[in-house]
Amino acid sequence: MSSNPLLDLVSGISNGNIKIIDLTATLEPGIPTLQLPEEMGWGKSWPFHIEEISRYDDRGPAWYWNNFKCGEHTGTHFDAPIHWVTGKDHSHHATDTVALETFVAPACVIDASAESAANPDFLMSVDFIKQWEAKHGDIEAGSWVLFHSNWSKKVATDEYLNVDDSGSHTPGWEPEAITYLTEVRDVIGVGVETVGTDSGQAAAQEPMFPCHNLMHGANKCGLAGLQNLDQLPPKGAVIIAPPLKIKDGSGSPARVLALITQD
Repeated sequence: MSSNPLLDLVSGISNGNIKIIDLTATLEPGIPTLQLPEEMGWGKSWPFHIEEISRYDDRGPAWYWNNFKCGEHTGTHFDAPIHWVTGKDHSHHATDTVALETFVAPACVIDASAESAANPDFLMSVDFIKQWEAKHGDIEAGSWVLFHSNWSKKVATDEYLNVDDSGSHTPGWEPEAITYLTEVRDVIGVGVETVGTDSGQAAAQEPMFPCHNLMHGANKCGLAGLQNLDQLPPKGAVIIAPPLKIKDGSGSPARVLALITQD
């Protein structure tokens, strides 16, 4: 082992002692996009669109590149505190000003995949989190808390969004669970496999959209659209999740990676 921990990290990756796991969905046309209820008259997020500029042809003989457009909260993405009205008055609350330490942090992965399979409207409670802590130890301050629901295995858009006449049905959080994570455990934020950090029925919760409302109100962040959480241990992974550095950005697509040790 060298005296430089950064070189030790690089060596661990190259020799296979540290594995990199991609937690990111591929951005492509048709990727599910979060849409708020139409009856509320709220704005729409652009779906992901990509257009070829040239590909080694008469439009550009030696280069290939594309234009693309999408909403900030498309695919696997980062939510900054400024995303919600409750977080608008914080400082350092946009994608260009959030503390850099936020982007590299340990993860606690709470497995609620069985509960989410049994009930698509499952809401994680304080008791559920405390049961996990009784087994794995307290959630440390400055951690990401990742909600492992296996929802990312639902590859068809209709199945993933799970919409019927009463709206979307996907798992999320009880408001008290978010208060516990922000005020008692002082986490960096939460990450989920679903299209947004709140449940599909969050518009009917009190407060409305409690994860957004309370998490960003506490100047915390979010990650949505994660994949491969089933490959992470309950504790011990390190998450790397920087958003694009957009001026006053409310969020952005992100390439989210996890580092885990291997025997």
